[in-house]
Amino acid sequence: MTNQRRAPIATISLLAVSCCLALACDKQQPESAPPARPVEPAPVAAEEIPLDATGPEETLTERLQAILAGPHRVASHRARDEFRHPVETLSFFGVTPQSTVVELWPGGGWYTEILAPLLREEGRLILTNFDRAGPDKYYGTRLAKSLDEKLAEDPSIYDRVTQVTVAQDVTLGAKDKVASITINDFELAPAGSVDVVLTFRNSHGWFEHGNEQKIYAMAYKALKPGGVFGVVQHRAAEGADPKKTVEDGYLPEAEVIAAAEAVGFTLAARAEINANARDTRDYPKGVWTLPPRLVEGDEDKQRYLQIGESDRMTLKFKKPE
Repeated sequence: MTNQRRAPIATISLLAVSCCLALACDKQQPESAPPARPVEPAPVAAEEIPLDATGPEETLTERLQAILAGPHRVASHRARDEFRHPVETLSFFGVTPQSTVVELWPGGGWYTEILAPLLREEGRLILTNFDRAGPDKYYGTRLAKSLDEKLAEDPSIYDRVTQVTVAQDVTLGAKDKVASITINDFELAPAGSVDVVLTFRNSHGWFEHGNEQKIYAMAYKALKPGGVFGVVQHRAAEGADPKKTVEDGYLPEAEVIAAAEAVGFTLAARAEINANARDTRDYPKGVWTLPPRLVEGDEDKQRYLQIGESDRMTLKFKKPE
């Protein structure tokens, strides 16, 4: 990634968008599709959502497809699109170019690459980031510095992104493995000022260290009445013991729903957008055995590549009006 200025995302040609759509249509479907589960209520189809009723006839899907085709995206991130379904997922959560959005724990910025250009002109993106002065051997400190570098490299995309530092106490144990994390009080955004709070594949870490209630409550406080809390999370089998599955990165869907409802949210809808029936959840090193991490290296690599990324719940909660 360089500092060279690029044309705004909105100017990406519709020809490039059409090519992307054609390629997507040619892609073979999985050998066995996951069982369908009802979405309650069904989301409006992405193609039917106009960006602005008074503006050009461009849909949210077309805008997102243009962003996905943008040269600002990391190649390894682009390769995950087929598993993470960003167009369908963001449409399901009701994100629009005018939204004020908080992305919790963005990691390497996979969704940030999509949200930042989508929201740059008319909306607002707020990211949480770890303390850059945290323990040197804590992975979060490295992630914080890496995310800062990513945002600084391309101001034409990221110059209007706001960052909030996560307040937490981290204790490292043997071999510098995280022994405990305690989240302290901090503000995501002024109370009642946010349209959507999003978290992608983070909740297992919060549950593991007993922080899920505090973080979910922070999201509730920041949201406007009627605002959306969108959760994507590696899914354990229903009825499984979350204290055991969390060690492998998975959570039962019922546990996540209960945690969100405990702070005041109501479950508005659930979708199978990010489901994967091939995921057996029984790997030597948990969910990180699967792509993109592939922590087992070449051992059974082809098997894990054929499985793909994890089975994931996609839950849409709302703060009552």
